Amino acid sequence: MTPTAAASGAPPSAALREAFGDIDIYLFDQLLRGRFDGVRTVLDAGCGGGRNLVYLLRGGFAVHGVDRDARSVERVRRLAAELAPGLPAENFQVAEVDALPFADAAMDAVISSAVLHFAADEAHFGRMVDEMWRVLRPGGLLFARLASSIGIEARVRPLGGGRHYLPDGSERFLVDEAGLLARTEALGGVLLDPIKTTNVQNLRAMTTWCVRKSQ
Repeated sequence: MTPTAAASGAPPSAALREAFGDIDIYLFDQLLRGRFDGVRTVLDAGCGGGRNLVYLLRGGFAVHGVDRDARSVERVRRLAAELAPGLPAENFQVAEVDALPFADAAMDAVISSAVLHFAADEAHFGRMVDEMWRVLRPGGLLFARLASSIGIEARVRPLGGGRHYLPDGSERFLVDEAGLLARTEALGGVLLDPIKTTNVQNLRAMTTWCVRKSQ
């Protein structure tokens, strides 16, 4: 329990939210397993309002973020000003994931949580992945959570270009296991974990893809 939460007598859930925000539970797992030990510079590609950044900002990481939505960038700048006032506001920019405003090998880790499945088609997906890979240093970590067809192949309807209609009523760009393995090999990356997928009552499936960039 954080000192503030402990002093206020807050319940454990409030204390955890104070420390970690509404973090993706699978990103939390990577933190617990030491995957961010030794990491300094982190990019959240498609950061939204910063739900995955609370712990990183509190922990002194050099956090960067991009999002296409200007209002989200303003929210994450306010969050950063509160939790890590030493970080420049310019660390958080309005930008597309397929055109990142950072130098090659600038980041120790890149986070992409619930972003890649908004790709318009296979080519757009490839550009987003390639850009995140470009800004990642050798030895760095790419953490991605994205929609997939794994386990619900018979329940999704192809729409063309890699996009599908899902049983939950949404339209998403979907990956599959073979495609992610082929992409990992093409990048020259190394899977840190087996590809893991959560099936949400056959309505949608979310896959975790963790890759180390080879030295």
